[in-house]
Amino acid sequence: MYKNLKTLYEEKIVPAMVDEFGYKNIEQVPKVVKISINRGLNEESRNSKNLNLSSQEIALITGRKPNINLSRKSIAGFKIRDKMPVGISVTLRRNQMYTFLAKLIHIVFPRIRDFRGINPNSFDGQGNYNFGLKEQLIFPEIAYDDVTVLDGFNISIVTTAKTDEEAFSLLKRVGMPFAS
Repeated sequence: MYKNLKTLYEEKIVPAMVDEFGYKNIEQVPKVVKISINRGLNEESRNSKNLNLSSQEIALITGRKPNINLSRKSIAGFKIRDKMPVGISVTLRRNQMYTFLAKLIHIVFPRIRDFRGINPNSFDGQGNYNFGLKEQLIFPEIAYDDVTVLDGFNISIVTTAKTDEEAFSLLKRVGMPFAS
């Protein structure tokens, strides 16, 4: 068993990817660069208490304080004013990224009810993978009694892969449970 995903990547995945795709240099092998976690705010933006709770949940899940994204201009149809909070985001890199990815694969996905795997068609055409989670309760850090509103979030896994095929192979070898 490997200590973490980084050593697994270096010792097993890189040689396997070189064999599969015929890279001439190990620097050509795709790697995970960053993971971005985003949550859009609906009613939380109008209530500072809910905004703080949502921010604390993301901080508990990721281990990093999230950025609060503000609107750039007013949009009357959506009841958004200029400089109003509209989202929360966190970007994870290096060791925190590998820790979060391992937690996602080994702890969070198995806790999803009737989980059959994640959609293998959610690549963006440039080797990045995007998916959403419907609720925050599947993370072990979140206590059921503390949640007032069920909110999901979007997760983007950014890789250096040139094609979706390379990124799929990389994430499959890391352990992402793709649906068949």
